[in-house]
Amino acid sequence: MAAPAVPASEGGAASAFARFAASQKLFVYMCAIFVACLLLGDVIGGKIIRTPLGPISVGIIPFPVTFLLTDVVNDFYGRRGARFLTMLGFYMALLAWVLLQVTTLMPVDGSTYFTQSEYAKVFGGSAQLFVASMVAYLVGQFLDIQVFQFWKAITQSRHLWLRSTGSTIFSQAIDTVTINLIFGRVTAGWGWGFIGAKIGREYVIKFVVAVLLTPVIYTVHGAVVRGLGIEPAAHEGKKS
Repeated sequence: MAAPAVPASEGGAASAFARFAASQKLFVYMCAIFVACLLLGDVIGGKIIRTPLGPISVGIIPFPVTFLLTDVVNDFYGRRGARFLTMLGFYMALLAWVLLQVTTLMPVDGSTYFTQSEYAKVFGGSAQLFVASMVAYLVGQFLDIQVFQFWKAITQSRHLWLRSTGSTIFSQAIDTVTINLIFGRVTAGWGWGFIGAKIGREYVIKFVVAVLLTPVIYTVHGAVVRGLGIEPAAHEGKKS
């Protein structure tokens, strides 16, 4: 006797999710981690900490994860997948910016934990940082995608380190300069000397991090290929 059909309204969506391929589930997880690190980096970015090289933003801590995931998505899901990830991050940041603006403008109750001025400085400042960050983010991400695919095509999918590290080094130079010029000068009112020194420090750190992430890229790449059985997308100019 055949089993009764399950109505579409009962577990249809869950059933559809269960049929997702490993590559689809991996993409969802990477998008979620990417967006979380991107948004947190913007929210906490206004805090400056001391380092042996000088003061830098704590936002530099979660952003290496976004570099890593952009390259992994670019390699396995191609230009279209990387662009989708980039625009998803942008739309979620835009939503966060709207919410920060609205909640900052709302009047507080006497029982509030944050005073209005505290909330406005932390989250209102984050809202302004989001604007600077998103301009830098879009420019840096699309440059990263282009350079990554360029090197992947030139090397015919060989030399993962070259397309990964090379694209990050170029894109983060643009990202670092853009966000510091917009936020540092317009919002924070920092002097040009401080901004220039901060750009130099942060780029040196990002450069070093990009190089240090190379073995991580290879580890993640190998885990995806051998552990999940997912093969990278073909390089441009090659038929899949």
